[in-house]
Parts: sequence; structure tokens; C-alpha cells
Amino acid sequence: MKHFILILICIFAGLHTGVAQAPDKQDKAYEKIIKDYFAGWANKDWSQVSAQLADGFTFTSAAPDDHISVDKFKEKCWVQAQHIQRFEFAKISGNEREAFAIIHVITKENKVIRNVEYFNFVNGKIKSIEVFFGGNGQGFPTNEKQP
Repeated sequence: MKHFILILICIFAGLHTGVAQAPDKQDKAYEKIIKDYFAGWANKDWSQVSAQLADGFTFTSAAPDDHISVDKFKEKCWVQAQHIQRFEFAKISGNEREAFAIIHVITKENKVIRNVEYFNFVNGKIKSIEVFFGGNGQGFPTNEKQP
């Protein structure tokens, strides 16, 4: 009887530590991809950013950008990296296929820009991003409205 109870305890402990943790680690892979992507922006390292992007990557925003290519995305958006101090992640929720992130972009002027970004993933890389800008709509200094 003691051996039977010991075996049951080992089985339940194995299920708790093995099976319960494996999905959590897999589910959190999307969070690492997102954080690595934004680290590239904060580090001013385009190769770090582009390493997270899948072939055929597209970017969409209200700027207006409608599924623009990675080359157009870099041309249009990479200039913003010079204004970024860091990122704070208010919330990241998703799975291996898609995720939403609420992100605070902290500029070098300590301005906070709050964005919601929707990510699609394929084979562990970002296939597309849709950005919904926060704040007063101006975002970075290079987006300021001209009089």
C-alpha cells in the first residue's frame, strides 16, 4: 500500500511539474519574441528587430500604413528609434499564433506613448503587426502635425 501511495504521489508530482509547466513555457515564447523585437528598437539595432520578422512580414497602422512590406516599414518607421529610451509592457496576452500587447513607449523626452499592438506569428517569428496608436495621436516628434 505504501508503494502504491508513493507511486501516485510521484505521478501527480510529475504531472504537476512536467505537463503543467510545458504549456506555460510554450505559451510564453510569444512574449519573448515580442520583447526581443522591442529590445532591438531600444538598442537601435535593426538586425535585432529584423531577426524577429518572418518572410513576407507586413505592418499596418493608422499612419496610414496598410500591410506595408518590411522594406517600406524600415524606411518609414526606423527613424523613430532615435527617440526611444525604453519600453514598458503593461500587458502581453496570446499564444504561438497571435498576441496583443499594451506597450508604453518611453521617449528620450520621458513622454509616454501608449500603443496596442496585434501580432501574428508563423514558425516562431512575427508575420504581421497591426499598431493602434495611443496618446494624443501625435506619437513621436517626427509625427507632429505641422501648422
